[in-house]
Amino acid sequence: MFDFRLRVFYTVAKRLSFTKAAEELFISQPAVTKHIHELEQQLGVKVFERIGNRIKLTVAGQIMLKHAETIFTTYRNLEYDINQLKSSQGGLLPIGASTTIAQYFIPPLLAKFHQRYPDVEISLIMGNTEQIEQALLEKNIELGIIEGKSKNPLLKYVELAKDEIVLVGNARHTYGQDDKLTANDLKQIPLLMREHGSGTLEVILDALSQLKLKPTDLNIAMYMGSTESIKSYLANSNCVAFLPLQAIKRELEAGDFKLLSMKNFSLVRKFHFIYLQGQQDKLAQHFIRFAKQNSPE
Repeated sequence: MFDFRLRVFYTVAKRLSFTKAAEELFISQPAVTKHIHELEQQLGVKVFERIGNRIKLTVAGQIMLKHAETIFTTYRNLEYDINQLKSSQGGLLPIGASTTIAQYFIPPLLAKFHQRYPDVEISLIMGNTEQIEQALLEKNIELGIIEGKSKNPLLKYVELAKDEIVLVGNARHTYGQDDKLTANDLKQIPLLMREHGSGTLEVILDALSQLKLKPTDLNIAMYMGSTESIKSYLANSNCVAFLPLQAIKRELEAGDFKLLSMKNFSLVRKFHFIYLQGQQDKLAQHFIRFAKQNSPE
C-alpha cells in the first residue's frame, strides 16, 4: 500500500496537479487526495502546500521526491534483472526525441524494438533539443535522443548515428541551376530556418560560420517550428532551406524538390543519446545497445 501511495505522491509531484495525476493513474481525484492525506499522516509532515489554485512541494515534499526517484530507478533495475533471469524483457521506458529524430529516424527503430521486446512499454515525447534536455533534467524521461552540439555537464552524450543536412529548394525555381552557390549567393536567397532552440538550427549556423556567414548576413524569411512546416512552405514559395536528407527523400524522388549545391559546404551532423551523468537505468542502457546495433549507418 505504501508503494502505491509513493507512486501517487510521485505522479502528483511531477505534474503538480491532483487532477492530472488522477487521469494518469486511472483513479479518481478524491482517491488521489486520500492517498496523499494518508501519506502525510504516516510521515507526520505535509508534502504539498496550496497557493491559490495551485500546489507546490514543501521542503519535506522535495526530499520525498528525491528519494522516490531513486527508489523507482531501483525498482526498474530490479525488474530488469529478474527479467534477464527469465530470458524476457519488460518494463516502462519514457523517451524524448528532438523533432527531426522523432518524425523520421526513431519510429522504425521503435517498431523493431517493440517486435523484439513486446512487453516493454515505451512512451515517446517530442520537442526541440532544449526541451528534451530539460525534460531529462526534470526526470520526466529516462533517455533522450537529440541532434546538435549542446554539451550540458550534467548529461552524458553517446553517439547514435550520423545524418546529412542539405540545401533544398522548390524544383520550379532556378537557384543553382548553372553552378554551385557561393556564400554571397546565399545572402540574397530567401531562407527558411528552424526555430531558436532547435538542434538543427544550431548545427546549421555553426557550419555557416565556417563560411564567414552570420545570421545577420542571411536573408531569413521565417523561423519555423518543424521540418514538416518548412517543407509545406517550400512547396509554395521561392525560398530555400537546410533540411535533413532523410526527411525529403520522397519529395526528391517525386521531383517536387531539388538539391542545391554550395561551394565548400557539406554538413553531416550526429545524433546522440543523452542521459543523466551516473544514470544506472538498465532498461535505458539496454535500449541504447539495441539502437546502436540496429540503426542505419
